[in-house]
Amino acid sequence: MASISNLANLTPATSTNSRSSSSSSVLPRSFVNLRSLNAKLSSSSHLSLRYNQTSRSSLFVRCSASGGNGSAAKRTTLHDLYEKEGQSPWYDNLCRPVTDLLPFIARGVRGVTSNPAIFQKAISTSNAYNDQFRTLVESGKDIESAYWELVVKDIQDACKLFEPIYDQTEAEDGYVSVEVSPRLADDTNGTVEAAKYLHKVVDRRNVYIKIPATAPCIPSIRDVIANGISVNVTLIFSIARYEAVIDAYLDGLEKSGLDDLSRVTSVASFFVSRVDTLMDKMLEKIGTPEALDLRGKAAVAQAALAYKLYQKKFSGPRWEALVKKGAKKQRLLWASTSVKNPAYSDTLYVAPLIGPDTVSTMPDQALEAFIDHGTVKRTIDANVSEAEGIYSALEKLGIDWNKVGEQLEEEGVDSFKKSFESLLGTLQEKANTLKLASH
Repeated sequence: MASISNLANLTPATSTNSRSSSSSSVLPRSFVNLRSLNAKLSSSSHLSLRYNQTSRSSLFVRCSASGGNGSAAKRTTLHDLYEKEGQSPWYDNLCRPVTDLLPFIARGVRGVTSNPAIFQKAISTSNAYNDQFRTLVESGKDIESAYWELVVKDIQDACKLFEPIYDQTEAEDGYVSVEVSPRLADDTNGTVEAAKYLHKVVDRRNVYIKIPATAPCIPSIRDVIANGISVNVTLIFSIARYEAVIDAYLDGLEKSGLDDLSRVTSVASFFVSRVDTLMDKMLEKIGTPEALDLRGKAAVAQAALAYKLYQKKFSGPRWEALVKKGAKKQRLLWASTSVKNPAYSDTLYVAPLIGPDTVSTMPDQALEAFIDHGTVKRTIDANVSEAEGIYSALEKLGIDWNKVGEQLEEEGVDSFKKSFESLLGTLQEKANTLKLASH
């Protein structure tokens, strides 16, 4: 069983709402102290961030490649994307100062996603976290508890910025996502406890708790939804697993017993570019002209079929019964939208996936490319028959879509775990430096 992060050690100061001030006394059985892990991690860091009281501001590194606060606001294709085609553009990045998100909101961004890799980059490459981290270390916080305090502060501040969008859309948009510990990817009950506690500590209406779509976490998704907590289901790589995610959402809504379901929402994060990265390698290994011709086509084809399944599952008597209680569709969210192969169009994983009731979360590269030269028109279901043909052609070449999904899921979970462990190691080294500097 994977160990659960020290969320129980978060201090009441992480929330400005008094409801959270008592939450630190609630200690889920499965939360464990990870102090013993710190010594082991201290030697694994690859980056030392030295604390310098006089120069910390000059060492600040923006996490965004775009400008910061004060950028001129103007109408962009992101506004058209939402207003004309019903797709919400989100930003796949977060760091301090969180106010750097303001120009993104002005340009049409309607939500934010984060993950362990994003926080690893943000915290380990910036001195913007030093003051809070120093206070936490001096107060006796262990490393993982300190990590969660840093994360929760960012999530709370970002939620505040997007709250107007959340209110204007009646809980359909304006969300900020935070992921449970990647150590819990194979722990059903631990994920439920962590999601409930993280939701309580963040204490914001527009927070999404991210849960991976691993087989052990499918029941977790159902139970967290049943507890009235909104969820961003992440790391979905196959149609079969996506259907299980939809069913978990529907089961959770039904199990909740709530008369008003309008504030329990969800997105299903279907990963795109990573599919082509793996598929292209497989196709090149096959090496036939037919196989080589299918490079760069698998990901978008599967995404189109996922949208077809979405339309089917969110219709009919079962769904209509939930709609009467105010239920909202679990929107498809296109994730992993940055292009890995420079030979492909830089909007390959955005432009062909435009459709109503969807979200596209984009890192800087994809976001800037689409703003600069993206075309806004409905494309997701424009060539479903072609997508079906590509999907079938890949199967005929001996490619097993489910096995591809399983491999990508395993790689995705492993990648987030490595980012998480690396950051804890960096923070331990940073804590050691702070302690030395204080002597």
